[in-house]
Amino acid sequence: MTSSAEEPEYSTQLRQLVARGFRFVHPTDASGQLAAVVGVRVHDGVIDVVRLEAEDDVSAMRIPADEDDVMAPRRVLWQSSGAVTRVLADVLELPDDPGDQDDDQGNVVRGCWVPVDHRTSKWVPASA
Repeated sequence: MTSSAEEPEYSTQLRQLVARGFRFVHPTDASGQLAAVVGVRVHDGVIDVVRLEAEDDVSAMRIPADEDDVMAPRRVLWQSSGAVTRVLADVLELPDDPGDQDDDQGNVVRGCWVPVDHRTSKWVPASA
């Protein structure tokens, strides 16, 4: 049995995602080989999706809950891709309530995430 001190960081991060309500599936290709590990969490009008294909090929996104295809959505509210520990850390940093973000003084600020490029997004506070 492996002690927690020897457990890889991504393993700890995956346990944290499960504790937050992520459910994981293991889709296979036509030959029955594992294609990816996909985690999905539906909450507060959004769907968070994490897709792990390799240690350096992980993607995550937050999409509106009314999207028909969670693997190829038309609208993406936030996304990240890259190495497993960085992307999982990005997901763990997302606020649970997608419409709320704390400012530097701990006050709740309303707003939304806006995509900047294919890997990052920026928080834009609501003006009213």
